[in-house]
Amino acid sequence: MKNILLVLQREYLVRVKKKSFIIMTFLAPLLFVGFYAAVIWIAVGSTDTKTVQVLDESGLFANQFKNTEELRFVSIQQTLDTAKAQFQRGDANALVFIPENVLDNPKGVRIYAAKNVSLDLKSDIEKTIERQIENIKLTEAGITRKVLEDARVNVSSETISLNEEGEKSSSSGAATAIGGICAFLIYISVFVYGTQVMRGVTEEKTSRIVEVIISSVKPYQLMMGKIIGVALVGLTQFVLWIVLTVLLTSAAGAIFGSKMGDDPEKMQAQMEQVQKGMPGAGMNPATTAMSGADNNPVTEVLEAVGSLNIPYIIACFLFYYLGGYLLYSALFGAVGAAVDNDADTQQFMMPITLPIVFSFVFAQMALRDPDGSLAFWTSIIPFTSPIVMMVRIPFGVPIWELALSMVLLVLGFMGTTWLAARIYRVGILMYGKKVTYKELAKWIFYKA
Repeated sequence: MKNILLVLQREYLVRVKKKSFIIMTFLAPLLFVGFYAAVIWIAVGSTDTKTVQVLDESGLFANQFKNTEELRFVSIQQTLDTAKAQFQRGDANALVFIPENVLDNPKGVRIYAAKNVSLDLKSDIEKTIERQIENIKLTEAGITRKVLEDARVNVSSETISLNEEGEKSSSSGAATAIGGICAFLIYISVFVYGTQVMRGVTEEKTSRIVEVIISSVKPYQLMMGKIIGVALVGLTQFVLWIVLTVLLTSAAGAIFGSKMGDDPEKMQAQMEQVQKGMPGAGMNPATTAMSGADNNPVTEVLEAVGSLNIPYIIACFLFYYLGGYLLYSALFGAVGAAVDNDADTQQFMMPITLPIVFSFVFAQMALRDPDGSLAFWTSIIPFTSPIVMMVRIPFGVPIWELALSMVLLVLGFMGTTWLAARIYRVGILMYGKKVTYKELAKWIFYKA
């Protein structure tokens, strides 16, 4: 145990003292917060106003195009040829032509511009025209817009967990987001830190340093020290990222709030505009359902997250992060010991990486049906359970399923560690020989 701790200490200190570790630990939260802060700042601070000329031959759209801070509509009364000629000489950004028979031929609308217009501008113009045409046709049919709008009902249901403990408010959107984030972090960490173990073993083997090390440390102790040391490096980086991101987000929110505090309605309108351009905006129906016209979206998000058992989720995340990492890093370490250079690792990487990739695919399916048979079995099998189970936990998992998954994951880690140790003890001193799967099988059954 003492030797394992010595190797662990060395692996941990060597990596956390590297400039690359320090830079990425502090740079990643800065880049994350800075990216979103820049997007919000640019969107909120943008004051460019575009001019759009409207040539309405039908005369049905007078005063229908409303001016905003970004768009200014100018109605013109000319022939189309004259309007196009003046548009080319002028400084307007777009020219909208509405034909006289627009009711019968709505596809006759044309938008002219020196360059392609933005999708937002095109969509705004089309929606305005569509709405007015609908009003006209509804009026002809004896139906007013008010009657139609009164008939529309937005249903926003509240999800409630009902069990032996009683009723408790829950949020499908928050469960989906938290589960997806946790699964993605484990997916990335297994690849990143498992590869670090493999490369570390390969470098020591190539430089022949390992020949000196194993004179006083057993190969198994050396492998375990490396695996656990790199795991602690990953945990350290995760904790620092979380703390720094929370601090930077709070500071950025305070600064941004003080800048816009004098006009909260303007801030709310502009933030809704910014959210349209954010990655994933509009793709999650659960998130859309969470936001209401009379509620503060930030408050609703905090309430949704608060409905989850965060300490329980964090504890499960740490277990599955360590379990998944330990299971796969042992195999990565065995691969590093079996080859002489990075180029030779490719032939042995496929059997290790495929279960990880499949786990991420199964996790996305589990988000749609967290209690389905596919989600259940993939959350029990050790090679896929770290990622898939983390998707299911925020939705609620029976204790016996969670216990079974954890026990099998521990047994799976012990099995892969035993397997990797058999390969590691032989391969670590094997040089100048191309290793095959048949050769690896022989190493496993070599007597000590």
